[in-house]
Amino acid sequence: MTIVCVRFQLPLASEAALPGLLGLLEEFTPVVEALPPDAALADLRGAERYFGRGAVELAAVIRVRALALYGVDCVIGAGPGPMLARVALGSAGPGLTCEVPGDPDGIAEFLADRPVTALPGVGTATARTLGEYGLDTLGRVAAAPLSTLQRLIGARAARELHEKANGVDRGRVVPNAVSRSLAAERPFTRDELSPDRHRRALLSAAEELGARLRALDKVCGTLTLTARYADRTATTRTRTLKEPTAHSAALTRTAYDMYESLGLQRARVRALTLRAESLGPAEQASYQLTFDPVDEKARRIEEVADRVRAKFGPGAVRPGALAA
Repeated sequence: MTIVCVRFQLPLASEAALPGLLGLLEEFTPVVEALPPDAALADLRGAERYFGRGAVELAAVIRVRALALYGVDCVIGAGPGPMLARVALGSAGPGLTCEVPGDPDGIAEFLADRPVTALPGVGTATARTLGEYGLDTLGRVAAAPLSTLQRLIGARAARELHEKANGVDRGRVVPNAVSRSLAAERPFTRDELSPDRHRRALLSAAEELGARLRALDKVCGTLTLTARYADRTATTRTRTLKEPTAHSAALTRTAYDMYESLGLQRARVRALTLRAESLGPAEQASYQLTFDPVDEKARRIEEVADRVRAKFGPGAVRPGALAA
């Protein structure tokens, strides 16, 4: 085993602890890839040689340190590659590390009975299409002719799915930094059913992100929405912006669009998180002129509001929709 996928069991409104937890992983290896809002991949090949312990033993040490230093438990999957480690994570439980065997026969046996949705990137639509033809497990997908899969889901997707179902893991851990993103989380005091309150929370989060980005002279190119539900599951949507921006109105529109794409119907939402990613310097960003007086007026008001907030605090100015 060389790769571990760690999901930290962060309580609501504690996503700020993630950078410190990533630093804990970096004490074992510099090859750490953050998977916001609460997970990370770590390549432990060097650590195994240095400490003289396997990945599963090191995972146990990571879990103990996370509990001791941050009071945060974690769920860990281990495997020969990033994809297999993430599949193992789905079968792991608190206090235990689920590992994928390193030999081809062991990998095939581990994957065989798992549903196709266990693979990262395989959604419900693909799973439904495959299930209509009896290809509901990874073992059956692995045994199916590649030509059959290509007719069902397309050439490229079929080739990738067939390789993954057969345990071929071509991924690698790409070190990144969670500090290259900003997050605003809005937990609800009780599981919230009202779409109006959901949208108010998104408006508040987008306003906060916009103000923080402008204060740092940054713009973001990507916005990610994570909805957490009462049963502790979560749904994530990511949208690349038409142009990098720190304009609160543009962030709010994108957040609303992603929220609508979730198709929530009487969903009991526990928290909503907006994350601004792909940050870059504001002076290097281009801005498409719209010749829209309403947009220009909104940007001028935004500049004035930022100066007021800088002088009197972040709550000095806020949208009228949030005043009630």
